[in-house]
Amino acid sequence: MNDRPADVPAGCPAHATPPAPELFTWEFATDPYPAYAWLREHSPVHRTTLPSGVEAWLVTRYADAREALADNRLSKNPAHHAESAHAKGKTGIPGERKAELMTHLLNIDPPDHTRLRRLVSKAFTPRRIAEFAPRVQELTDRLIDGFIEKGEADLIHEFAFPLPIYAICDLLGVPREDQDDFREWAGMMIRHGGGPRGGVARSVKKMRGYLLELIHRKRENPGDDLISGLIRASDHGEHLTENEAAAMAFIILFAGFETTVNLIGNSVHTLLGHPEQRAQLQRSLAAGETELLATGVEELLRHDGPVELATWRYATEALTIGGERIGAGDPVLVVLAAADRDPERFEGPDTLDLARRDNQHLGYGHGIHYCLGAPLARLEGQAALATLLKRLPNLRLAGESSDLRWRGGLIMRGLRTLPVEFTPGPVRDEGDILSTL
Repeated sequence: MNDRPADVPAGCPAHATPPAPELFTWEFATDPYPAYAWLREHSPVHRTTLPSGVEAWLVTRYADAREALADNRLSKNPAHHAESAHAKGKTGIPGERKAELMTHLLNIDPPDHTRLRRLVSKAFTPRRIAEFAPRVQELTDRLIDGFIEKGEADLIHEFAFPLPIYAICDLLGVPREDQDDFREWAGMMIRHGGGPRGGVARSVKKMRGYLLELIHRKRENPGDDLISGLIRASDHGEHLTENEAAAMAFIILFAGFETTVNLIGNSVHTLLGHPEQRAQLQRSLAAGETELLATGVEELLRHDGPVELATWRYATEALTIGGERIGAGDPVLVVLAAADRDPERFEGPDTLDLARRDNQHLGYGHGIHYCLGAPLARLEGQAALATLLKRLPNLRLAGESSDLRWRGGLIMRGLRTLPVEFTPGPVRDEGDILSTL
């Protein structure tokens, strides 16, 4: 008797492993989750060649990912890369090496990391973020005011992109008259993040020159802004050097703006594809409740978050992750998008549940490199979604979801555009949505 299933060709084992998915194609960028499910099941710690030509390990299961993110044998310092000379410029942020902006929290280990994070934390306080909430709300409403009468918009370029740029510029203390320059440089980073690195490197160089000049000005005339706070911060008599202050201001901007662009864009796209969950959130907001908004933003981060892979790590010695032997100097990339849909950790991981309680996602990382800007990202995400859903209650996608294009790249996950249409809602409340968060 032949027990072979009808769809298994003769000559193949009845339980043959399906072929490995092709990674880093445009099709993969549109929906990487089936490929990540295959990796979790069949090759959870997977050696691959990246589009840059660099070979690296991908860690895809939640337990392995969480452990790797906190493993001090996985260094953030690119000097530990076994092929650092060959791979120079192919890992990390384009242009940061030439612009001398390497000494930030994403590239260093303890004890330097401990010292810098402690100093930066003195300036980047929860109180400062909380006091910034009215400005975030003001920016959110102003941007919506700019397109609401048209009945249509590209939510990426007209809303999700400018909101964090202007917010972070204000937080850093960049004068309003200079903020459009930052918007241009940041736009270059997003447009070319998955392609030629030259344009990004030029923008990084311009940004460094401006930040050094601004730091000089703030030393002479400090204000109540983050750069002034970085300059004042001290610990046992130690201060940030000029290069360290510039590098920290740069990484706060670089790491803070694109993640928030993608958080807002991905979240709106997800909600448009889940009308029942969206309606539940709108009813909650209409009733003046914010609990579902808070849990909902965390769930949106888990379900289709803005950071697909954690930033680079390098093995300082041979070690084992998930049963695979990692060689000293090998690059390791923790796939947050795969770990946060691991069925061994999350019940119904592919289901969007805005009320999900057990949600210790890895979207902000884990361990000593946990995202310093997480409170600001949450603030901006909650303000953006709450205001959009209240002011544009019948927001809908203009066109088909299948026509949307995702930006290429390795670390971030985000849409190139998000065209929407709507009938303008009621005049906005004079009250502050964020005051109830």
